[in-house]
Amino acid sequence: MSHTIKNQPAAPDIVDRDTFQAALSALLIREKAHTREGDAIAAARRRLPMVKVDSATKLIGPHGPVMLRDTLEGRRQLIAYYFMWHTGHPAPEQCEGCTWVTTQVHELSYLHSRRVTFAVFCQGPYEESARYREFMGWEMPWYSAPRDSLEVLLVGRRIGRMHIVCYLRQGSEVFETYWTTARGVEVMDNSYHLLDLTVYGRQEKWEDSPAGWPQECTITRTKSGAPTWEPEWPGGRPIAQWPRIQAGRSDDLRGPTRLKGGGQSSTG
Repeated sequence: MSHTIKNQPAAPDIVDRDTFQAALSALLIREKAHTREGDAIAAARRRLPMVKVDSATKLIGPHGPVMLRDTLEGRRQLIAYYFMWHTGHPAPEQCEGCTWVTTQVHELSYLHSRRVTFAVFCQGPYEESARYREFMGWEMPWYSAPRDSLEVLLVGRRIGRMHIVCYLRQGSEVFETYWTTARGVEVMDNSYHLLDLTVYGRQEKWEDSPAGWPQECTITRTKSGAPTWEPEWPGGRPIAQWPRIQAGRSDDLRGPTRLKGGGQSSTG
């Protein structure tokens, strides 16, 4: 029977160290097999063919229109994240999934050392979405992809859905080498993968967890309040927005993102 304490969620059985280590060692065999299979899939991914895309496809950046090939910033490869956007909607109603994964992307130097650029291609107007980027404090390159450009770049794929697309530049030509969507974009995340290592996991209803395990969470935590044993963000908006709100940042997407009291917020 799982170990429980009053007002606390259920917990695993308590055993001696040897029993614990035996169970963990058995799981490690499966983990190693999973790692090796991931390596094999990555090797197959490196052997995929590629398809040419129009390198002059227009996007909108901080200084106006740019071409797709310009977004590589002179590097050999580009990883583009296609950020869903709800035009005219306030910050709390913007895509919680896109906010979740984009918030995880901070350090780009390791990508740059391999001549790889990372950029966000937002599926919405530049000015409005750039204010969201500023509110969130994101620093990665940010572009808006107009509808006609999305139809070129996402040909055959659903516009208005989060995607990762990888590109290779050869001279002035650009080729698409890989794409993924849905749970494939989890590769950008570290928080949920760290949560996967914990006894309660992501605490979401779809997970296969023992009876009594907490499963009250969503990406946004849309419930009106958190369980009493986990007094965190109150819900109603993407979780990563709450620290920005508590720090005094304005989430008004109609004008410059400013700190309460009139000071201009930073993007750092």
